[in-house]
Amino acid sequence: MSNKEKILILGPAWVGDMVLAQSLFKTLKANNSNCVIDVAAPAWTLPLLERMPEVSGKIALPFKHKQLAFFERIKFGRTLKNQGYTQAIILTNSFKSALLPWAAGIKQRTSYLGEMRYGLINDIRPLDKTKLKMTVERFVNLGLAKGQNLPATIPNPAMLSNQVHAQATLNKHGLLQPSAKVLGLCPGAEYGEAKRWPAEYYAKVANVALDKGWQVWLFGSDKDLPVTTSINQLTKNRCVDFGGKTKLGEAIDLMSLCDTIISNDSGLMHVAAALDKKLIAIFGSSDPYHTPPMHPDAVIKYLGLACSPCFKRECPLQDADQHLACLTKISPTTITLHLTAE
Repeated sequence: MSNKEKILILGPAWVGDMVLAQSLFKTLKANNSNCVIDVAAPAWTLPLLERMPEVSGKIALPFKHKQLAFFERIKFGRTLKNQGYTQAIILTNSFKSALLPWAAGIKQRTSYLGEMRYGLINDIRPLDKTKLKMTVERFVNLGLAKGQNLPATIPNPAMLSNQVHAQATLNKHGLLQPSAKVLGLCPGAEYGEAKRWPAEYYAKVANVALDKGWQVWLFGSDKDLPVTTSINQLTKNRCVDFGGKTKLGEAIDLMSLCDTIISNDSGLMHVAAALDKKLIAIFGSSDPYHTPPMHPDAVIKYLGLACSPCFKRECPLQDADQHLACLTKISPTTITLHLTAE
C-alpha cells in the first residue's frame, strides 16, 4: 500500500453503526499506519469521531435525514476535489451517499452495490451475507484488498473519553465526582418498543443497586425522557436522570465514569462496549449475532424465542402471553444477579 493513502469514509447515520465503523478505521491503520482517514457523516455523529484517534478529519454533512438533495450533494462533493483523496469507502447502501465521492472525482470508490449504484461505485464488492453475517464484518471487509480474507480477529472499537469534560458536565448538573459505584442504565432504543426492556424492570434493577449503596445514572436522548422519568419515579427519584439533558459527547464522557452499564440493543450499548465498561446487553426483536456489542466480556441476554429475531419496531403478536415476550421473559432477577455478584 502507498504511504500517501488518503481515504474518505462516508459514514453511517446511526450511533451504533458509527461505533462499529471504528473497527474498519483500525483495520485500515493496521494495514497502513501512514494512511489518513477522513470521515464525512451527519453532524450528530461527530462527537463519536472526536473520540476515535484513527480519524484525522471530521466532515459534517449538511443534508437532512433521507433528503436526496441531488444538486447540493454534487456541489458539496466538488468542494472536496482538491483534497487528495485516493479512495472513498461508502458504508451506507443509498444512492445519495455515493453521489458525493463521485462528484469529488475520487478515483477508487469502494462499496457494495446497494441501490443500483453502477458507475457511482467503481470498486464494487460482493456482499455474501452468509459469510459476512455481522455489520462490523461488512464494514471491515470494505477496507481490505479485493479477495483478501477478514482478519482472524477483528479489532474492537475503543473510544477515548475526556475526564475533564466529564467533571465539567457533572458540575453543570450540580454533581460531584461519584464516591460510590455507578450503575448506568440506557433504557431507550430509537428503533422502537420491540427493542426496549420494560421501564419497570429497569426500575427493579435500579432499586437493588441503590439499596446496595450504588448511584444509578439514567442515559438517553430527549425521545427517551418519558422512560427515564418513569424509571426515576419508580425508584422514588433516587436516580440521576440525564435523559434529554446531555449532548452525545457529554453522555459518552459520563458513561466512562460508570462501573457497570445495562442497555438495550442501542447506540449507547455500542458506546458502552467501546468504553471498556462491564456491560449487560438486552436483546429483544433484534439479533445479537448481527450487531453484538464488540467487547469480549459483554454479557448478552437474549432468549432466542421461536419468533425472534423479528426485527420489528413493534411486537406483531397481540396475545397477552406472547406480546413482547422476548423482553418481558428476561426477568430483572437474572440481571441483578450480575450486580449482587460484585
